[in-house]
Amino acid sequence: MKIKKRWYALFTVPLMVMFFLIIVIPFITGIGYSFVSWDGLAKSEKVFVGLNNYKRIFSDTQFLTSIVRTTVFTLVTVVIVNVLALAFALLVTTKLKVRNIARTMLFLPYLIGGLILGYIWQYVLGEAMTALADMTGMENIFFNWLVDSDYAFYAMIVVATWQMAGYMMIVYIAGLESISDDVMEAAQTDGANYWQTLIRVRLPLLMSSITICLFLTLSNCFKIYDVNVSLTGGGPNNSTEMVSMNIFNEIFTKSNFGYGQAKAVLFFIIVAIITLIQVKVTKDKEVTM
Repeated sequence: MKIKKRWYALFTVPLMVMFFLIIVIPFITGIGYSFVSWDGLAKSEKVFVGLNNYKRIFSDTQFLTSIVRTTVFTLVTVVIVNVLALAFALLVTTKLKVRNIARTMLFLPYLIGGLILGYIWQYVLGEAMTALADMTGMENIFFNWLVDSDYAFYAMIVVATWQMAGYMMIVYIAGLESISDDVMEAAQTDGANYWQTLIRVRLPLLMSSITICLFLTLSNCFKIYDVNVSLTGGGPNNSTEMVSMNIFNEIFTKSNFGYGQAKAVLFFIIVAIITLIQVKVTKDKEVTM
């Protein structure tokens, strides 16, 4: 027993040390910085301002707008991603001959880094669309999405959906394949059709997968930065600037380190509360076989 504990410690302790050094200590330090006025330079003086940084947030219209924009983006994207992911999972768990190829192709976008993904779609929705407009003369159909504030926002949703749907599909596949064949056969014996089986049998038994997928999509959408910076750069005219980009710009572009940290702490609290509520609500609806 002692030997097992030593082996556990051998593998666990280094990970815990790294976790504290990389996550916990910087997080606590960041909370401390949120109460000072500082430009982030080592030789600069840190002036304690108490809660002034937090009070200042509520008069920062650009930041408040980015919170509203990020919330709308998250709500829309979470719904689309999970509906598509579940539809893909249902499709590739049938007797479709090309189901393995379909799984690979649908999962592939998730393997591409967010920055690279953003630059790829920047070309597709920008230069490629403009080239098609020049070739066909159909400028009403083919145009640069990224120069229009509304369409640039839609582009963010499209790219985020394309990236995340494949990964969530894998989670739903695992959930579908864990449902006992006996349960499905019993439902069919009772005369349930496909949609009745899906809504009354499969979905309730998939609630654990739904909990995981909702948590992942909610947190990822709220925190989105890489696609934002590479696809639109927050433009045009800050119309697609999400919260993470706003915080990054506040700290590293405007050199308002303390104020930026206050934004980050407040944003963390908001996301933590929303995700905890989501997990609590969906876990209460989980059904065990």
